[in-house]
Amino acid sequence: MVGVSRLGVPLVVGTTGWLEHLDRVKQTIAANDGGLVWSPNFSIGVNVFFKLVAEAARLLSEEPAYGSWAWEIHHSAKKDAPSGTLLKLVDEMKKAGYARTIDVGSNRAGTIPGTHEIGFDSAADTITLRHTARSREGFARGALKAAAWLAGKKGFYEFSEIEF
Repeated sequence: MVGVSRLGVPLVVGTTGWLEHLDRVKQTIAANDGGLVWSPNFSIGVNVFFKLVAEAARLLSEEPAYGSWAWEIHHSAKKDAPSGTLLKLVDEMKKAGYARTIDVGSNRAGTIPGTHEIGFDSAADTITLRHTARSREGFARGALKAAAWLAGKKGFYEFSEIEF
């Protein structure tokens, strides 16, 4: 990213597994007066899902009867488990004030583009929130939306900062 940033090319980045370098990337973008939009997932539906999950976590943060889980399934060729998307969902829950243990699980099989599920369970009831990608088209549409939004802008942004 350093070399491309020096050329002034705006970047839309959807790869995960490098977040320990996030501060360095932000500094590089700023130092080169560049522009970058990052997200672990560019699906508009998933980004709305992030907000729904955060709100549910906030509402249940003070309800100790509710335990929670975060689960996903992706195609068998996916390398990371849990995915960056699932990790972001768990992070959003924690940022919303849900401080209890969140059981995290991942499966890999077949050609599934991606399903993410967040659940809250108590003796009285269960709440399940789920997003299922039907194809990779949604990821591409979101990345194109991010690229169009980034045109002419400088700085480091997360896709969640874009209005949709």
